[in-house]
Amino acid sequence: MPSDEPVQVRYGRLHNLSMAIVAVAMLAVALFHFSTHPEQTPRLSFSDPRFVLFAVLAIAMAYYGYLGISRSLDRGPQIVIDHDGITLGFGRNRRFTWREVQWVRLRRLALRPQLQIGLVPDVFVAANLKLSAWNLDDGLRPVRGVPAAVLVRDNGLDRSSAAMLDAIRALRPNLVKP
Repeated sequence: MPSDEPVQVRYGRLHNLSMAIVAVAMLAVALFHFSTHPEQTPRLSFSDPRFVLFAVLAIAMAYYGYLGISRSLDRGPQIVIDHDGITLGFGRNRRFTWREVQWVRLRRLALRPQLQIGLVPDVFVAANLKLSAWNLDDGLRPVRGVPAAVLVRDNGLDRSSAAMLDAIRALRPNLVKP
């Protein structure tokens, strides 16, 4: 029997704070290493490949530190599953009614199961979700080979894709595809 409470999926604090701490620690260790061993410090020149490598890595670690902190502080739901439909957040905040959802299934992306949601094609186009296969940190991605579907990544969320599928199955079992 489905619950009357909506299922709200938020960014997980432990995962995102851990990501931020590791990123900042890696940056601090690199800075400490170069300050204690100045002979190993690359020249401050774009012609030195070591400088370019360490600069890009430092920018990446600073970005992941920022991302981890901002996501752990963001307590708003990124996914809401209720009797009326499903809301996808991740900066887009689009609501889809159950009539607009054609199917839902789990598929593996690398080792992790990910939730795929097939939408009515006109609704998918009108939603303008701005999906990109190249944005590695986005919670929503396109499904390769399926034009009107969105993949919901559960990395850094407080519930797994399987738990989200179970919530949908409890409300709309006819939408779940194997």
